[in-house]
Amino acid sequence: PHIGLQFGNGQHFSGDGLRSVFLSNFANNYLFLKLTTKVWKFQYQNIFAELHINNRLNGNNALNLKKYMATHQLSMNIKPNLNVGIFETVILNRSNHFELQYLNPIIFYRSVEHGLGSPDNVLLGMNFKWNVAKRASFYGQILLDEFLFKELFVTREGFWANKYATQIGVKYFNALNIDHLDLQLEYNKVRPFTYSYYQGQQSYTHAFQNLAHPLGANFNELVAIVRYQPIPKLNLIFKSFYTKTGRDATNENWGGDLLKNNSTRQSDYGNEIGQGIENKIVFVDLTASYQLKHNFFIDVKQIVRNSTSPSAVYNTNTSVTSLALRWNIAQRLYDF
Repeated sequence: PHIGLQFGNGQHFSGDGLRSVFLSNFANNYLFLKLTTKVWKFQYQNIFAELHINNRLNGNNALNLKKYMATHQLSMNIKPNLNVGIFETVILNRSNHFELQYLNPIIFYRSVEHGLGSPDNVLLGMNFKWNVAKRASFYGQILLDEFLFKELFVTREGFWANKYATQIGVKYFNALNIDHLDLQLEYNKVRPFTYSYYQGQQSYTHAFQNLAHPLGANFNELVAIVRYQPIPKLNLIFKSFYTKTGRDATNENWGGDLLKNNSTRQSDYGNEIGQGIENKIVFVDLTASYQLKHNFFIDVKQIVRNSTSPSAVYNTNTSVTSLALRWNIAQRLYDF
């Protein structure tokens, strides 16, 4: 009754927000083994996964090159309405074999990495969720890729290796005393070069897709969501976000593209969020979903995405209207 095991090909999401700076379900499916242990007020989760370095065949019908991920997350209910957690993950490349020492389910991966003398990419994080008066829920995450205390708190000159990501959000239930009207506001911030690595194949990616936020790094984002259920079978969702990010020009690396070797950075100091080619994105999604029969839905969706930038490549406008029928499956989302 205390231990669960899951093995398969799929995705995972860690957190309480629309986004996650730990692990999200944006990237493609991957092979995994997940262990979940619940004892008293503790929940402990391990994920061991096989990832792809690229997203295409290497030629001559060869298999995709592999890399591996080991993740564990410990959460504890300090109080009935307060939960805190610790997150750790490592990305390793071992020529198509897993490093067996990372199978230890409880040891800190950083200590294993030091013991091996390995150049593996280790990330650490903390998260919390605080429910207030059964009407609101505050949540947040902070992830540290790597940083130097002196450079972060003393010199404060935008040192490139001060790589971290943060999230803070709030959900408000039955807002304005209206039943089934829920509001959500969330802010995400990721510094340049976060999740990237000296070797591009050990970046925090799978098949050229980001394992955390869809935009990778080097951005600020504000998310607003309104959910309303006026009648039992009808759900209305308004979802929007505003993002300001920095893009790379040709032969430049400003820290947003995780696939680039971070040793090709433009500068060691003066790195700030949004550096590079400025790109502002406004996204709006209006969805009405009606349940015709049990688990059988009809969805009407309107998406508008406006991307503005001095570069014509990122200066685009998109509008999509869709009508869908779905049975026993979740909605397909385009939140990027």
